[in-house]
Amino acid sequence: MLRPAYSALAGEKMPLTVFDRVAIDIFIPTVLAYAAPAPSKEALKEGLLRAVALYPHLAGRLAVDHQGRRFIHLNNEGVLVVEATLPVDLSEVLVGGRMAAGVDDDLYPTIPEENIGAALLQIQLNRYKCGGVVIGITSHHHAADGHSISTFLTTWASAVRDGKDFVAPSPFLDRAATAVPRSTPAPEFDHRSLEFMDAHDKKPVVPMSRIKNLAVHFTDDFVADLKARVGSRCSTFQCLLAHVWKKMTAARDLNPEEFTKVRVAVNCRGRADPPMPMDFSGNMVLWAFPRLQVRDVLSWSYGGVVGAIRDAVSCIDNEYVQSFVDFGNVADANGEELVATAADPGTMLCADMEVDSWLGFKFHQIDLGTGPPSAFLPPDLPVEGLMIFVPSCKAKGGVDLFLAVAEEHVEAFEQICYSLE
Repeated sequence: MLRPAYSALAGEKMPLTVFDRVAIDIFIPTVLAYAAPAPSKEALKEGLLRAVALYPHLAGRLAVDHQGRRFIHLNNEGVLVVEATLPVDLSEVLVGGRMAAGVDDDLYPTIPEENIGAALLQIQLNRYKCGGVVIGITSHHHAADGHSISTFLTTWASAVRDGKDFVAPSPFLDRAATAVPRSTPAPEFDHRSLEFMDAHDKKPVVPMSRIKNLAVHFTDDFVADLKARVGSRCSTFQCLLAHVWKKMTAARDLNPEEFTKVRVAVNCRGRADPPMPMDFSGNMVLWAFPRLQVRDVLSWSYGGVVGAIRDAVSCIDNEYVQSFVDFGNVADANGEELVATAADPGTMLCADMEVDSWLGFKFHQIDLGTGPPSAFLPPDLPVEGLMIFVPSCKAKGGVDLFLAVAEEHVEAFEQICYSLE
């Protein structure tokens, strides 16, 4: 366990906000690969100590109060660091930006079976014979969302590069500031069925063998062609989501009259009023739900589907964010137990999907002093219909899509995923 110097918040008990509780209750693993020469393990650990000192919640532990509610105890019990040495060259197991089958799960610490009391940040440093290193990272989602972890990893990289000269501003850590209700809380939207649900409403799960993980690479030229087809200004994420929604819907061979929706993660830091600092470290994500009939997803132009996505995301504004905060306050006052709608591993979302965009996180640019990573690998996705867009580590850029597909739809999707027809 690496334990940084105590911060001014040492010993504090940080209650989980409604944004923390709506996040999925699991550890999220990610993997960064660096070709030789890579920094020494001493430099990596010393940089980690300096970085974690600015993020004391990552060295704390989840705990439960007398009312059964979770909080983060800033007890400085530390970050778990595992060191491994592998008697092969990195090039033997990293091919085409992907790790060889069967080695991914060995690259990061074993996911704890019990979240309470476990280290909230766990790191495995895998050193290869050639001098390359693969860094496996697992962090609990109640401690930080993807934006926060991306910011932390960037800070860690700076600390490794700068050594004893490292100086960085502290991130914004006031979780309570993200969830201040109005003087008279007045929730206006149906948060009980959108972000939360009855515990009995959980979908049944299937054997994990039925869910296959795929990786798809979209070149810059492909993205440019997509944007031209949209016909109006749109983001890379919007046009790619419209494309994949079309192709997944076609591959699933759904009834044209059926409805399909996408659960789209939305960073709410800049959507609140007043906005939260972008360096806020915690959770502040909600979801938009564009919804269309299957026939419309397949027949509408790219511009039409992008418009449906854009309209749904625009609804996650300050009014919606404040309503969500008020709902959480009212539920707490009434002693309600809130169950997040996040899908359990093994869930089949069909005919729906869920998407996270990591295009703004810059994982592919995390430079430890010897250059950016040669590969960035998100975790295996345990929910059918779940997908993640990430910037590609390839020399010419582009976007990598990682998605989970039902085994019976894999062949159909792979045949059409690059078709613009």
